[in-house]
Parts: sequence; C-alpha cells; structure tokens
Amino acid sequence: MSTANRPAASSEDQGPVRGSLRLRMARDPGHNTFDGGWWPRSRALAVELVDLVEQFPAELGTITRVLVSATDWDDRPDTVTVADRSVDVGAVAGADTQVVDLVTPERTLRVLVVPSGLTDDQGDEALLAAATRGNRHSATDLLDTVTEHPDVDPRDHWPAVD
Repeated sequence: MSTANRPAASSEDQGPVRGSLRLRMARDPGHNTFDGGWWPRSRALAVELVDLVEQFPAELGTITRVLVSATDWDDRPDTVTVADRSVDVGAVAGADTQVVDLVTPERTLRVLVVPSGLTDDQGDEALLAAATRGNRHSATDLLDTVTEHPDVDPRDHWPAVD
C-alpha cells in the first residue's frame, strides 16, 4: 500500500536497468557482521531497490521485504513493485546506518550499504571487506577504514574470500 508521503515505486517507473548490480556476497552467509555489500549508484531508494530486487542472485533467494536505515536515503517508499510482485520496505531495527536487511523466505541477509559517492577503489574495497569471511567490523568502522586509508592494499587488509 502506498501513502501520499511515500508512494510505491515500480520497475515501470524506473525505466531500463541502469547497469550491472554492484553487489558482493559472502559464500557462507550468516556467520559474520555482514553477509555482503551493496553499492547503489544513488541515494534514491525507490530506484536502487528495483535494481537490487531485479538483479539479486536467484541462488540467494527471492527478496520479499527490505529493511533500511532511513537516514541513508533521500526517499523511502513503503513498497517497490518489480515485475509482477511487490516488495515491502520498512525500517531496520536500532540505530544502524549504512545497512540493509534483505528478507527472503529462507533467511535475512545483513548487507553493508556502500555510499554511492565513494571512489571506485573505495567502493570495491568496501564490497570486498563486507563479503570477507570473519568480518566483524561495524559499518561505520569498515567505511572509516576504507575512506581514511586509501593507500592500504585491500588484499593485505581484508583476507581473500574463500
């Protein structure tokens, strides 16, 4: 259901897919702070969620609900419509920022939201860190490390994903 303040978004409203999905997921989700990282191209949640839901890897499940931190986005629709189904959008519990919970029938995946304004190197490093086995950093700590230490080789700082 949509409201006057938060209309529903649909894939028809968004036009064609804007590029490949910048998503990197852990091979074994459910054991770390993050199950992966997502690097949207803007702060327009209605647009970005359509891309995420349409291009989300089928082997990880079908997204039925998304929980976001409202402060990370310029908008927050109540639902997004993709193809022939609607995905509910709600608020993530607590004060977490730069995270999104992707709810599938099988599980909930906690994913780092990489700010759209990061450089290519910073964004790639953040995705790698969020998908690396053993990640225990908070979103703030991980993003601070990525943005404050541009000279760090990510292969040395974040162990390779198995």
